[in-house]
Amino acid sequence: MEELATGLWIFEGEPVRFMSLPYSTRMTVVRLADGDLWVHSPIRLSAAIKMQLERLGPVRYLVAPSHLHHLFLAQWVEAYPQAKVYGTDEVIKKRADIAFHGSLNDPGTWAWQDEIEQRIFSGSPFMQECVFFHCASATLIVADLVENFSGKDFNCCQRFAARCAGILAPNGKMPLDWRLSFIFAKAEARQHFERIVAWKPRALIMAHGEIIRDGASDFLARSFKWLA
Repeated sequence: MEELATGLWIFEGEPVRFMSLPYSTRMTVVRLADGDLWVHSPIRLSAAIKMQLERLGPVRYLVAPSHLHHLFLAQWVEAYPQAKVYGTDEVIKKRADIAFHGSLNDPGTWAWQDEIEQRIFSGSPFMQECVFFHCASATLIVADLVENFSGKDFNCCQRFAARCAGILAPNGKMPLDWRLSFIFAKAEARQHFERIVAWKPRALIMAHGEIIRDGASDFLARSFKWLA
């Protein structure tokens, strides 16, 4: 557990195998003004993590931001039955075994909206994600919208594949296959990106890869040149 800003922590999880690469996993936790905890992209739950969270506050909101970030959600639902669970339409469709309290795709009022803003990044038939902005720390929180692997845990073939996909630090971005899937919806994607840039993020937390601790706006401008 590392506190990146007042009331904002990251937890590093174990790697999961995806597309032949060992994908690192990362969870972000925000303590809201009322003391409740908002948990983004839950990683595998352990006794150590539960102890750490107990010191931070009660787990109240569990957020699955995309259809690839739900693997450990059921563990959290069982451990924290009082928590409200939210996912995108794709997640909800995929996880019929979990009772969700609402879809992140739906417009409406969110308990965290005064402290965390959000937007659905859509336009691709394969990639849809709800991205979040922690206002107090000017931190953008994403899952797969940007990946920025150091490559230190990759072998030579894996580093080559990651470089071809455009997801190696310091030049990480959305993986190539997902970028290509926006070919007929770049205008829609640009609208989402313009809203993200308007938040003026200083830091960028992603689920996979090296965090951008300062200069996130400049990093994003480079990372999303493919939308031009």
